[in-house]
Amino acid sequence: MKITDLRCAVIGKHPIVRIVTDEGLHGLGEVEYTKSYLKPFVLHFREALIGEDPTDVERVMLKIRQRGSFKPYGAAVSAIEHALWDIAGKAAGVPVYKLLGGKVRDKVRVYNGSIRRKRAGDRPEDYAADVKWMMEQPQNFFMIKQGISFHSNMKDSIDGFHYGVTQKKAGYHGAMDQGVISERGFNHMLDCVIAMKEVLGDKVSLALDCGPGWMLPDAIKFARAVEKYNLMWLEDMLTGDYVPWVNPQAYRELTTSTSTPIHTGEQIYLRHNFKELIETQAVRVIGPDPADVGGIAELKWVAEHAYMHSILMAPHGTANGLLGLGALINVCATLPANYIAFEYPSASDPWWEDLVIGLPAQIVKDSMVDLLVAPGLGLDIDAQAARKYLREEDAGFFD
Repeated sequence: MKITDLRCAVIGKHPIVRIVTDEGLHGLGEVEYTKSYLKPFVLHFREALIGEDPTDVERVMLKIRQRGSFKPYGAAVSAIEHALWDIAGKAAGVPVYKLLGGKVRDKVRVYNGSIRRKRAGDRPEDYAADVKWMMEQPQNFFMIKQGISFHSNMKDSIDGFHYGVTQKKAGYHGAMDQGVISERGFNHMLDCVIAMKEVLGDKVSLALDCGPGWMLPDAIKFARAVEKYNLMWLEDMLTGDYVPWVNPQAYRELTTSTSTPIHTGEQIYLRHNFKELIETQAVRVIGPDPADVGGIAELKWVAEHAYMHSILMAPHGTANGLLGLGALINVCATLPANYIAFEYPSASDPWWEDLVIGLPAQIVKDSMVDLLVAPGLGLDIDAQAARKYLREEDAGFFD
């Protein structure tokens, strides 16, 4: 089998990768909807892939892996890797998890990062109302993640929240504000945590997406202040989301200062950039994204390494779309016992559920997702239904 073409179309907001072969099989991969500008990055790999056997996934990846980088630029490589595995599974007639060593669980646990409505504001009572609404959703999520501090609007809506420079209309998803947090800002965050925990109790767990942007002394002080609330983790306080470095030494100081689990990793590309973070036990939880880290095999390698160092695994994925959901389900079915749950990605537009073939009517039941049984990553796109969402330049995407 040979690759005859690599195509990429932006459908809705997502760059969708389609690898075509001379035997009629095709593979699909999806990039986060926040990265619609990556289509040219995907297509510049075309000449490197044509003529290769897509079922030799690692051999093909050796040609392109070094051309990616930290979020967002690892996404192009990652989506191609997903499409290769999709073809390999279809060629073998088995779900991809069978090719990754086989399943260790029959259902995969997820947590809520994407089933949201617009919060009324950034006051404690607004946060309390928001988590109450999330608790009442039919998915019955065991855990909710909420954005606070620099990963929320409170950095702008709370007067005098911090003493750093505030960006106005930065123009980029994930643009980072950074600075020392004021006493007023610090106390406001604590009040929001207290309000949410009063609603959630011990029925639904709470994690906080915090930044990045914190200074280390503030991070230590806050992590200690919330210890009694038994949070699942504090995420990306120092680095993370679009920050192209890791800073393991500072994370280790934070981690060893508190019993609150510290989490990072969604922006990191390749296992090599997790090495020091894991081997120095600089965090308690890591969260690589299979659509940023270099692919699903890369994520599995990272998870196994973390397992040997007693570090927990909670993959990121909130904006990865429904095809991205297929990739997450397959790889997380194979992960070792350090796996907690992955961040459930919902459809970025409601019509996606009419396009994607292979999903059950109710995807999440009691915070669990069934394994997909179709060969490959288990999902496909209804080409006829999707054509009306194609741009004129992508008219031949499904041919």
